[in-house]
Amino acid sequence: MYNWRKLTDEERLKLLMKRRARKVAWHAPPHFDYVGNVRFLVTAACYEHNPVIGKRPSRMEEFESALVEICEASATKLFAWCVLPNHYHLLVQTDKIREFQADGLGKLHGRTSFRWNGDDNSRGRKVWYKSFERPIESNGHYWASLNYIHHNPVKHGYVSKWQDWPYSSAHSYLAEVGQRRAIAIWREHPIMDYGKGWDFD
Repeated sequence: MYNWRKLTDEERLKLLMKRRARKVAWHAPPHFDYVGNVRFLVTAACYEHNPVIGKRPSRMEEFESALVEICEASATKLFAWCVLPNHYHLLVQTDKIREFQADGLGKLHGRTSFRWNGDDNSRGRKVWYKSFERPIESNGHYWASLNYIHHNPVKHGYVSKWQDWPYSSAHSYLAEVGQRRAIAIWREHPIMDYGKGWDFD
């Protein structure tokens, strides 16, 4: 099983350099005065928290790319994302969340389940458990959610710094807003107990 924690510093650096060379697109955060209830934190987890996504680095990378493509293809605005070995988070804006969940993520889950079960010789295995969305209620909630998503690999013990996790928008976000601004946003919108009781170990 792929486990970031077990990689050497050299292996981690090599993987990070490869990821940064791909220049995964960053979708800029909204203006501070944005008001509306069409932004969502979307979370999906593997069944029983099994690290099926994290079987190997190539699977993590392919899934991350497919996830970003689904958001772009569905005209959903993607602000932030993070893919971990057994779950993922998205911060999106859409006026069709149900269609996005069913036609976008649902079909992606179906395709990946079929392919991964074949690759792993595990036909019939349940890969995905559920996907749910939480509406973003304010700009403060938005920034806390963005911080939460980028902090998730640190929270789960995979890395000690956001930019060290290769399967997220954190490195692009930091390059876009700068470290000083990112720290100010973190202090102004701390995550505190965000995710307690529903995030996945």
